[in-house]
Amino acid sequence: MSYEKWSPGYWCLKQYIIFANWLIHKKIIITGIENIPENRPLVFAPNHQNALSDPMAILLYVPFQPVWLARADIFGKSKIVDNFLKFIKIMPVYRIRDGKNNLEKNEKTFADSINVLKNNGALALFPEAAHSAKRQMLVHKKAVPRIVFMAEEKTGNSLDIQIIPAGIYYSHYWKFNRSIIVNFGKPIPVKDFLDIYDENSVAAVTEVKSRIHEAIKSLSLNITSKKYYNDFENIREIYGRHFLNRSNKKYSLLNQFQSDKILVSKMDSLENSSPLQTEELVNETNIFYDTIKKMRLRGWLLEDKQHLKGALFNILILIAGFPLFLFGFIFNAVPFFLTDKIVRKKVKDESFWSTFFLVAGIILFPLFYMIEFFALSWLISGLWIKLAFLIAMPFAGKLAFKWYIVYRKTSGRLRLLWLKYFSPGQYNHIIKLKDSLFKKLDTLI
Repeated sequence: MSYEKWSPGYWCLKQYIIFANWLIHKKIIITGIENIPENRPLVFAPNHQNALSDPMAILLYVPFQPVWLARADIFGKSKIVDNFLKFIKIMPVYRIRDGKNNLEKNEKTFADSINVLKNNGALALFPEAAHSAKRQMLVHKKAVPRIVFMAEEKTGNSLDIQIIPAGIYYSHYWKFNRSIIVNFGKPIPVKDFLDIYDENSVAAVTEVKSRIHEAIKSLSLNITSKKYYNDFENIREIYGRHFLNRSNKKYSLLNQFQSDKILVSKMDSLENSSPLQTEELVNETNIFYDTIKKMRLRGWLLEDKQHLKGALFNILILIAGFPLFLFGFIFNAVPFFLTDKIVRKKVKDESFWSTFFLVAGIILFPLFYMIEFFALSWLISGLWIKLAFLIAMPFAGKLAFKWYIVYRKTSGRLRLLWLKYFSPGQYNHIIKLKDSLFKKLDTLI
């Protein structure tokens, strides 16, 4: 199989993974697709925070079959693994740590990469060359600019390669039913830097690397603080919705993301300009955060003023939806909890959990669906009803989890109402802490 050729097998697998990805995500938002030019050689350059979930966030939602350049140490385990990696269009890149004798193998990788670009295909690689498992961009390496300049050089500057920066955001890095935003930025034409490259290749590489970094930074949520990273994440969780309301914008995932970008930028600036005030703010935040955590409350509950009305409405939804929840739970509980147990036990790095949840899920869930179907199909009369029963299983599982989320939110509302009417001292203490913290944040940020 040639990397540059369109693969029908790859396309079929991609459709299945898109469906599975939809099942495990609450919301998927893709912006900037119009920025991706047609009939041009492309190099996608996204941020890298969540292991193998990041490549899928790109390749599932672009009308291409991108060829990924990945570290060579994932190859060589077995012929089956190597063939599968080639099937899903992953090429190895060898580094010094892989042994100097292996570096010459990069010549084939580079030749294959040029063939992809010559055929107006798409390459993809991470400028950071490592994932951080944080909303924090790592230092960019020189791989992207070096590859595009070498490709242009070997083809007489005839390719007109377009670098597509991309920012990936996850509401959570591994939890089921998370949301994801993928932002594609405006293309960076390599030809704009060819004159600089002819005069000073080092300067050109540095300039392109900087342009990519700034582009991705504008498309992603990036907390630069090393000292207060976790604390700033807590502030974002507690104060983020209030900060959005200050701009008089309605809540949406995309609006919240844009607002959070401004919020974390202001927090980073505050740390640089007023370290003592930042430390005091962080301490006050931690007191409030620990207090509501002990009472199993979330920050958004204290911002919502419709607790009684919301709780009563949710209770009606829970009662009406319980039969559907029961159906979804019965036929999805075993593969769901089995996948969860296997991944948590076997995978030590949490940043890989979401990837293995998906991989295990696309294998275990269909297997259990077929077992359950054949075990019970004899009780169901009619081919179409049997088929509807089989098709309903994954959708019922997704709806069952949504029911569970409503249950969790309703429980939170009821706990807060209990505190308000039966433990007013504790309730007033929480509100006092919140008002004091928010007033300070309003003033400083």
